[in-house]
Amino acid sequence: MKDRGALGRSRRWVVKVGSALVTNNGQGLDEGALADWAAQLAALRAQGKQVCLVSSGAVAAGMQRLAWHRRPQALHELQAAAAVGQMRLVQAYETEFARHGLYAAQILLSYADLTDRQRHLNARSTLKTLLDLDAIPIINENDTVSTEELRFGDNDSLASLVANLVEAELMVILTDQDGLFDCDPRNNPGARLIQEGQAGDAALLAMATPTPGALGRGGMFTKLTAAARAARSGAATIIANGRHPQALLRIAQGEAVGTLLHPAKEPLAARKQWINSHLQVRGELIVDDGAARVLREAGRSLLPVGVTAVVGYFRRGDVVICRDAAGMEVARGLVNYSAEECRLIKGQASARILDLLGYVDEAELIHRDNMVVN
Repeated sequence: MKDRGALGRSRRWVVKVGSALVTNNGQGLDEGALADWAAQLAALRAQGKQVCLVSSGAVAAGMQRLAWHRRPQALHELQAAAAVGQMRLVQAYETEFARHGLYAAQILLSYADLTDRQRHLNARSTLKTLLDLDAIPIINENDTVSTEELRFGDNDSLASLVANLVEAELMVILTDQDGLFDCDPRNNPGARLIQEGQAGDAALLAMATPTPGALGRGGMFTKLTAAARAARSGAATIIANGRHPQALLRIAQGEAVGTLLHPAKEPLAARKQWINSHLQVRGELIVDDGAARVLREAGRSLLPVGVTAVVGYFRRGDVVICRDAAGMEVARGLVNYSAEECRLIKGQASARILDLLGYVDEAELIHRDNMVVN
């Protein structure tokens, strides 16, 4: 577990800025703020750090250009606003980074880019190459083609997946709040700032509000879940106020800025990080108490005998969730049989698979090497 000083010296960062900051709460693109972040990121580059910038604001910038005063609900209108706003957003970043002699590279990612294994590896290689070339990748969701069923949901989630993708040591989420409070500071003047904690701590999640802002899709709850996801690859997270002067540089100096969330002690292997990046799953396997115990405590594979019910429709190779009888997620992984086949062999010994299906692919429904246990 690294302290703030060690994190400040870390070499690879992912920095995410939200819509409220980029557009000054919807009053148009805040070019002064963009100039300030570009200057700070240039200073971090001069210190030898590699930085990916995940920036919200395309839809909000598009709304401003189109003179829309409320965020649209229709998907096609959101996509149109994103198309208009993305041009303005990247143009502004390119201009500011050029003042410091840095190249900006636009990367638009879709959910399929990170859940398809080959595309995931391609995105990883491209981002790492850009970082080695001293460019600043500016990353956003490809809103113009994403559908509600196949999207990240918010840029906090996207930032966490980028952190996993490039094996960042630190993810910084810049927001319009000073960090995580024990209750909502907008309604409670006595709210106390949480200085640090463990990513994924259920007690911290209970303190967070899931309510998003008017411009963005996320809230403090999404930031905490993103931190938990980034922690799986060993990345710490700092949630800080992006309006505070020199916030990024103060973090680099090891100052106690915002809320620090420590990562997991044992990061996941790269393949399991990819499995964990599947935010949307195709089905569920309900397991009995014995199976839940050996999955959690012994890290064993899931056998058909431990499954009591099958939910949804999925194919071999899809990601499914394993839940215990109480409905709590135990694990998720790549399933070796379709939903229809799982229904035929659930509760049975592996030796009976041949009799029940007419063939045997694997003895396990999910092999431990293709599983991420919570």
